[in-house]
Amino acid sequence: MTDEFPTRGNLLKIKKSLALAKTGYDLMDRKRNILARELMRYVEAANTLRDKITAIYAEAFAALQKVNITMGVIDNVAQGIPIEKGLDISYRSVMGVELPVVRIKKHRIMPKYSLRGSNSQLDLAFLKFNKAKELTASLSEVENCVYRLAIAIRRTKKRANALKNIIIPNFEISSKFIAEALEEKDREEFSRLKVIKFEKNRSPEKPY
Repeated sequence: MTDEFPTRGNLLKIKKSLALAKTGYDLMDRKRNILARELMRYVEAANTLRDKITAIYAEAFAALQKVNITMGVIDNVAQGIPIEKGLDISYRSVMGVELPVVRIKKHRIMPKYSLRGSNSQLDLAFLKFNKAKELTASLSEVENCVYRLAIAIRRTKKRANALKNIIIPNFEISSKFIAEALEEKDREEFSRLKVIKFEKNRSPEKPY
Protein backbone atom coordinates (compact mmCIF):
# COMPACT_ATOMS: atom_id res chain seq x y z
CA MET A 1 0.00 0.00 0.00
CA THR A 2 1.25 3.45 -0.88
CA ASP A 3 1.30 6.54 1.30
CA GLU A 4 0.81 8.74 -1.77
CA PHE A 5 -2.61 10.33 -2.12
CA PRO A 6 -4.33 8.91 -5.24
CA THR A 7 -4.10 11.82 -7.66
CA ARG A 8 -3.13 11.90 -11.31
CA GLY A 9 -0.13 14.06 -10.42
CA ASN A 10 1.14 11.46 -7.94
CA LEU A 11 0.47 8.67 -10.46
CA LEU A 12 2.56 10.49 -13.07
CA LYS A 13 5.32 11.09 -10.53
CA ILE A 14 5.43 7.40 -9.49
CA LYS A 15 5.41 6.20 -13.11
CA LYS A 16 8.34 8.49 -13.82
CA SER A 17 10.20 7.14 -10.77
CA LEU A 18 9.40 3.58 -11.86
CA ALA A 19 10.84 4.23 -15.33
CA LEU A 20 14.00 5.70 -13.77
CA ALA A 21 14.32 2.70 -11.42
CA LYS A 22 14.02 0.27 -14.35
CA THR A 23 16.62 2.24 -16.32
CA GLY A 24 18.86 2.22 -13.25
CA TYR A 25 18.48 -1.54 -12.91
CA ASP A 26 19.38 -2.07 -16.58
CA LEU A 27 22.49 0.09 -16.16
CA MET A 28 23.50 -1.72 -12.95
CA ASP A 29 22.98 -5.11 -14.60
CA ARG A 30 25.07 -4.03 -17.62
CA LYS A 31 27.79 -2.66 -15.33
CA ARG A 32 27.86 -5.91 -13.35
CA ASN A 33 28.27 -7.96 -16.55
CA ILE A 34 31.08 -5.74 -17.84
CA LEU A 35 32.90 -5.87 -14.49
CA ALA A 36 32.42 -9.65 -14.32
CA ARG A 37 34.05 -10.07 -17.75
CA GLU A 38 36.91 -7.80 -16.67
CA LEU A 39 37.28 -9.80 -13.45
CA MET A 40 37.50 -13.12 -15.30
CA ARG A 41 40.20 -11.66 -17.55
CA TYR A 42 42.26 -10.61 -14.53
CA VAL A 43 41.69 -13.94 -12.75
CA GLU A 44 43.08 -15.79 -15.78
CA ALA A 45 46.05 -13.39 -15.91
CA ALA A 46 46.68 -13.90 -12.18
CA ASN A 47 46.73 -17.70 -12.57
CA THR A 48 49.17 -17.43 -15.48
CA LEU A 49 51.41 -15.02 -13.58
CA ARG A 50 51.45 -17.21 -10.47
CA ASP A 51 52.63 -20.16 -12.55
CA LYS A 52 55.35 -18.02 -14.15
CA ILE A 53 56.45 -16.60 -10.78
CA THR A 54 56.61 -20.05 -9.20
CA ALA A 55 58.79 -21.24 -12.08
CA ILE A 56 61.08 -18.19 -12.14
CA TYR A 57 61.63 -18.22 -8.36
CA ALA A 58 62.49 -21.93 -8.53
CA GLU A 59 65.03 -21.18 -11.27
CA ALA A 60 66.38 -18.14 -9.38
CA PHE A 61 66.91 -20.03 -6.10
CA ALA A 62 68.43 -22.97 -7.97
CA ALA A 63 70.90 -20.55 -9.60
CA LEU A 64 71.56 -18.92 -6.20
CA GLN A 65 72.28 -22.32 -4.68
CA LYS A 66 74.87 -22.99 -7.37
CA VAL A 67 76.39 -19.56 -6.65
CA ASN A 68 76.68 -20.45 -2.96
CA ILE A 69 78.34 -23.73 -3.91
CA THR A 70 80.83 -22.15 -6.31
CA MET A 71 81.44 -18.84 -4.51
CA GLY A 72 80.35 -19.39 -0.94
CA VAL A 73 77.87 -17.15 0.88
CA ILE A 74 77.46 -13.87 -1.05
CA ASP A 75 75.88 -11.61 1.59
CA ASN A 76 78.18 -8.76 0.58
CA VAL A 77 76.97 -9.00 -3.04
CA ALA A 78 73.28 -9.10 -1.96
CA GLN A 79 73.74 -6.03 0.23
CA GLY A 80 75.19 -4.15 -2.72
CA ILE A 81 72.02 -4.60 -4.81
CA PRO A 82 70.03 -1.33 -4.57
CA ILE A 83 66.36 -1.25 -3.52
CA GLU A 84 64.02 -0.87 -6.48
CA LYS A 85 62.69 2.70 -6.58
CA GLY A 86 61.46 2.78 -10.15
CA LEU A 87 57.95 1.52 -9.40
CA ASP A 88 55.28 3.66 -11.07
CA ILE A 89 51.57 3.35 -10.19
CA SER A 90 48.81 4.97 -12.22
CA TYR A 91 45.08 4.24 -12.47
CA ARG A 92 42.52 3.58 -15.17
CA SER A 93 38.76 3.62 -14.77
CA VAL A 94 36.47 0.75 -15.78
CA MET A 95 32.78 1.59 -15.24
CA GLY A 96 33.77 3.93 -12.41
CA VAL A 97 36.12 1.43 -10.74
CA GLU A 98 39.69 2.72 -10.35
CA LEU A 99 42.11 -0.06 -11.31
CA PRO A 100 45.87 0.29 -10.70
CA VAL A 101 48.46 0.02 -13.44
CA VAL A 102 51.84 -0.97 -11.96
CA ARG A 103 54.97 -0.50 -14.01
CA ILE A 104 58.68 -0.80 -13.30
CA LYS A 105 60.67 1.80 -15.20
CA LYS A 106 62.75 0.12 -17.86
CA HIS A 107 66.49 0.58 -17.62
CA ARG A 108 69.61 -1.32 -18.58
CA ILE A 109 70.22 -4.31 -16.34
CA MET A 110 73.65 -3.64 -14.93
CA PRO A 111 75.12 -5.90 -12.23
CA LYS A 112 76.14 -3.98 -9.12
CA TYR A 113 79.02 -6.28 -8.30
CA SER A 114 82.57 -6.72 -9.54
CA LEU A 115 83.03 -9.03 -12.51
CA ARG A 116 86.34 -10.18 -11.04
CA GLY A 117 84.68 -11.63 -7.94
CA SER A 118 81.75 -13.30 -9.71
CA ASN A 119 80.89 -16.04 -12.17
CA SER A 120 78.24 -16.92 -14.75
CA GLN A 121 76.01 -18.54 -12.12
CA LEU A 122 75.85 -15.25 -10.22
CA ASP A 123 74.93 -13.44 -13.44
CA LEU A 124 72.18 -15.99 -14.08
CA ALA A 125 70.81 -15.66 -10.55
CA PHE A 126 70.87 -11.87 -10.87
CA LEU A 127 68.87 -11.99 -14.12
CA LYS A 128 66.40 -14.55 -12.76
CA PHE A 129 65.67 -12.51 -9.61
CA ASN A 130 65.30 -9.37 -11.72
CA LYS A 131 62.70 -11.17 -13.83
CA ALA A 132 60.96 -12.38 -10.67
CA LYS A 133 60.81 -8.77 -9.49
CA GLU A 134 59.08 -7.66 -12.70
CA LEU A 135 56.56 -10.52 -12.55
CA THR A 136 55.84 -9.80 -8.90
CA ALA A 137 55.03 -6.18 -9.76
CA SER A 138 52.68 -7.38 -12.51
CA LEU A 139 51.02 -9.86 -10.14
CA SER A 140 50.50 -7.15 -7.52
CA GLU A 141 48.66 -5.08 -10.16
CA VAL A 142 46.49 -7.98 -11.28
CA GLU A 143 45.58 -9.20 -7.78
CA ASN A 144 44.72 -5.66 -6.67
CA CYS A 145 42.46 -5.32 -9.72
CA VAL A 146 40.78 -8.64 -8.88
CA TYR A 147 40.14 -7.43 -5.32
CA ARG A 148 38.72 -4.07 -6.41
CA LEU A 149 36.56 -5.60 -9.13
CA ALA A 150 35.17 -8.24 -6.76
CA ILE A 151 34.14 -5.52 -4.28
CA ALA A 152 32.60 -3.40 -7.05
CA ILE A 153 30.65 -6.37 -8.43
CA ARG A 154 29.32 -7.23 -4.98
CA ARG A 155 28.17 -3.65 -4.42
CA THR A 156 26.65 -3.40 -7.90
CA LYS A 157 24.82 -6.70 -7.44
CA LYS A 158 23.47 -5.54 -4.08
CA ARG A 159 22.15 -2.30 -5.60
CA ALA A 160 20.69 -4.09 -8.63
CA ASN A 161 18.93 -6.60 -6.38
CA ALA A 162 17.53 -3.77 -4.25
CA LEU A 163 16.13 -2.12 -7.38
CA LYS A 164 14.76 -5.39 -8.77
CA ASN A 165 13.32 -6.89 -5.58
CA ILE A 166 12.33 -3.86 -3.49
CA ILE A 167 12.22 -0.47 -5.21
CA ILE A 168 10.70 -1.47 -8.56
CA PRO A 169 8.01 -3.74 -7.00
CA ASN A 170 7.08 -0.98 -4.53
CA PHE A 171 6.68 1.55 -7.34
CA GLU A 172 4.61 -0.96 -9.33
CA ILE A 173 2.34 -1.60 -6.34
CA SER A 174 1.96 2.14 -5.73
CA SER A 175 1.25 2.80 -9.40
CA LYS A 176 -1.37 0.02 -9.53
CA PHE A 177 -3.03 1.19 -6.29
CA ILE A 178 -3.32 4.81 -7.44
CA ALA A 179 -4.47 3.80 -10.95
CA GLU A 180 -7.18 1.56 -9.48
CA ALA A 181 -8.22 4.24 -6.99
CA LEU A 182 -8.53 6.79 -9.81
CA GLU A 183 -10.50 4.34 -11.94
CA GLU A 184 -12.86 3.70 -9.03
CA LYS A 185 -13.20 7.42 -8.49
CA ASP A 186 -13.99 7.91 -12.19
CA ARG A 187 -16.61 5.17 -12.05
CA GLU A 188 -18.19 6.74 -8.98
CA GLU A 189 -18.20 10.13 -10.67
CA PHE A 190 -19.73 8.64 -13.82
CA SER A 191 -22.42 6.89 -11.77
CA ARG A 192 -23.14 10.09 -9.84
CA LEU A 193 -23.52 12.06 -13.08
CA LYS A 194 -25.86 9.40 -14.46
CA VAL A 195 -28.00 9.59 -11.34
CA ILE A 196 -28.12 13.39 -11.53
CA LYS A 197 -29.03 13.23 -15.20
CA PHE A 198 -31.71 10.62 -14.51
CA GLU A 199 -33.21 12.64 -11.67
CA LYS A 200 -33.15 15.74 -13.79
CA ASN A 201 -34.93 13.99 -16.68
CA ARG A 202 -37.68 12.49 -14.50
CA SER A 203 -38.45 15.74 -12.63
CA PRO A 204 -41.50 17.55 -14.20
CA GLU A 205 -40.83 20.95 -15.58
CA LYS A 206 -42.40 23.74 -13.56
CA PRO A 207 -44.79 25.98 -15.46
CA TYR A 208 -43.89 29.58 -15.88
